[in-house]
Amino acid sequence: MTSIKPFKIQTSEQELKDLKQRLTLTRWPDKETPPDWSQGIPLSYMIEIHDYWLNQYDWPARLALLNQWPGFKTEIDGLGIHFLHIKSAEPDALPLLMTHGWPGSIVEFQKIIGPLTNPTEHGGLASDAFDLVIPTLPGFGYSDKPVSPGWNIDRIATAWDELMIRLGYDRYVAQGGDWGSIVTAQIGVQNLGHCIGIHMNMPIAPPDPNNMDNLTDQETDALKSMQFYQDHDSGYSKQQSTRPQTLGYGLADSPIGQAAWILEKFYQWMDCDGHPENVVSRDELLDNVMMYWLPDVGASSARIYWESFEGTNLDLIELPVGCTLFPKEIFKTSKRWAQARFTNLIHFEVMEKGGHFAAFERPLALTDQIRSCFRQLR
Repeated sequence: MTSIKPFKIQTSEQELKDLKQRLTLTRWPDKETPPDWSQGIPLSYMIEIHDYWLNQYDWPARLALLNQWPGFKTEIDGLGIHFLHIKSAEPDALPLLMTHGWPGSIVEFQKIIGPLTNPTEHGGLASDAFDLVIPTLPGFGYSDKPVSPGWNIDRIATAWDELMIRLGYDRYVAQGGDWGSIVTAQIGVQNLGHCIGIHMNMPIAPPDPNNMDNLTDQETDALKSMQFYQDHDSGYSKQQSTRPQTLGYGLADSPIGQAAWILEKFYQWMDCDGHPENVVSRDELLDNVMMYWLPDVGASSARIYWESFEGTNLDLIELPVGCTLFPKEIFKTSKRWAQARFTNLIHFEVMEKGGHFAAFERPLALTDQIRSCFRQLR
């Protein structure tokens, strides 16, 4: 069996010195012409981020918060995979695999680790406990970067199943949003015999052509969201799915460029009433940016789009499936659309508030949804 080694994220003084030097030498673009975010992230906000990042942000303290969780690396299919593994004290805890997406990271999950692993301290029952496995996608964060093509969603899903088996979990459930949702769905499609159910907060279940002439309000809203994404919000994905390497030079060289590329999506996709810091703190936003800047994964993380964006698998899933929809999600569905793809839909709920980064934005709500869904499978 391939070894599993403890791994703690470490940052050298040279890395932090280099960051400060690059921030100091930032060359700014001219100001956007409209008085809003319609051309992208405003210059005034990025100047605020720059000043805070350079003069106040305390990465060593922030890193200590992340490193409080047990981290490990192991080699799967020739690639080193970084993951957090947090065991519950409850003897009957259910193993739960949670996968992030882009432009997220394992940072997103910090606020739900306690409630999921130690439910009695966070309004739940002992029988709600989970053992958590939170891997970093290939080419992201502190997982290794693929050096040849082929690390698509299908391969990642197979690797995640191997990871769970390697950890001694031959029976587990899986959860995710964004690319994590698509990986989780693919685990369901593969149905290799170890995963017993999945939950997604960005379930991909396309419109059912059989009922397009009598759409519900929810389905009409879902179609409008898809159209808005195509017309006004998908430029980043077109670039990353076609020319990630070209993009990578700017992201690798400029911390402000990397931050702007990420933070604009937090504004656009969170239910934040016009400003990302209405929902998460500036420290939390920068913690996530640092997961891209320090390991220099602007290009390698973008390649997940090049590998998989045009080939998202929409096969039927027979495993038990739970779906939670937040109103500011990018891609939405309806219950009857979901039932057409997920033949054993055991949980479907539409929330009143929240967006794409559910674990970051609405940790307690997402925790309740995960508990409710998987209680049916214990």
